[in-house]
This record gives sequence, structure tokens and C-alpha cells, in this order.
Amino acid sequence: MSREQAGNFIRAIAAENPEPETELLYTDAFTLLVAVVMSAQATDAMVNKVTPALFAAAPNPAAMAALGAEGIGQLIRRIGLWQGKARNVAALSAMLVEKHGGEVPRDRASLEALPGVGRKTANVVLNVMFGEATMAVDTHIFRLGNRTGLAPGKNVREVEDGLVKRIPPELLRDAHHWLILHGRYICKARMPECWRCNARAFCNYRDKVMHPPVR
Repeated sequence: MSREQAGNFIRAIAAENPEPETELLYTDAFTLLVAVVMSAQATDAMVNKVTPALFAAAPNPAAMAALGAEGIGQLIRRIGLWQGKARNVAALSAMLVEKHGGEVPRDRASLEALPGVGRKTANVVLNVMFGEATMAVDTHIFRLGNRTGLAPGKNVREVEDGLVKRIPPELLRDAHHWLILHGRYICKARMPECWRCNARAFCNYRDKVMHPPVR
């Protein structure tokens, strides 16, 4: 897909949602960071069911570190991989207190040095909280990048690099949200709902589904 076509694709899906936002519930950089760590292999909807009680009990890194992995675990047992996530959240909270004065760092290297924080999580925090034009590639964006031809790649980094290269710079920051929401609700895994996709004219997917299934 050319840069011009990619720009048209993004503008088309942006038309329905001019000011996109993450669907994760958060109040500041710390609660966003924790919510994103929790979202690995879990839906935003499920994360949002457990984080209100967690953040009420521990709204900042010092309180979260004091709660500890066991205390955190008791509050997040409904999400997948909760044991590992509880350990990571406790450890990253302690590190924030010890090395960053209880503040979430604004640079990628420091973010990725935190337990449980990889490139995707760092990209989300840098994008949402600090206004950087990063592209966090989740399963939805990986699928969409390959399916549509927007940014084909064998792994998430190849798709990320392709998207950053093709999407117009002025659209890149919000494109992260537009693509996630588009993949979540329209360009779905099992059957893309092409019949209601604003961007289908700019999509290279050959097997477009132009009619809803008969029930």
C-alpha cells in the first residue's frame, strides 16, 4: 500500500471517530501503565472490571508496592495470567518508587526497564500520556496491517515500522486508537464486516465480506 493510499485509509476510518481514546479506565500515567500491563492477553473490558477496586486500594506506586503481589493478586484474579501480572505490577511499582521518585518515566528505555513492560506497553504510555506519535501493535493492529495491506509484516515490529513509514505524520498519534478500534469492532478476526467499513475502497483485502451473514 502506498503512503497516499494509507493516508486515505486512515482518514476514512477517522471520519467516524475524530477524537479517539483508549477504552481502558485510568486517571493518570501510573494507572494507565498498570492497566496496559494488565491487558496482555485480556480484553480491555475485563481489565476495566478489576482495576477500579485495585486503584481504590492502591492509587499510586507506593501504595501498590505496599499492597504486594499477594494483595494485588486477590483483586485481579478474574483476568488471565493474574499471578504473573500481580508480581510484575508489585515489582514495577517498587521500582518506580526507588528509581523514579514515584513517577512514570517519559522515556522508552526507562519504561521498558520496568518489570512486565515491553515495547507495546511503552508505546501506549508514550502515546496516550505524553503525546508521542508511537504505534503500539496489538493483535488487532497486527491482523489489520496484514489483511488490508496497510503494513504487512511477519512480526509486530515489522508491522509497527510499516505503519510509522506509511501513515502521514499528522495522523500517526491518533492512528494507534483508530486502528485498534477498527480491528476490534469492524475488521474482526473471524469475519471482517466490510459492508460497513468506510475504508473498504482503500483496502487491498481480496475477500471482502460485503453482506452480513444470513441468520
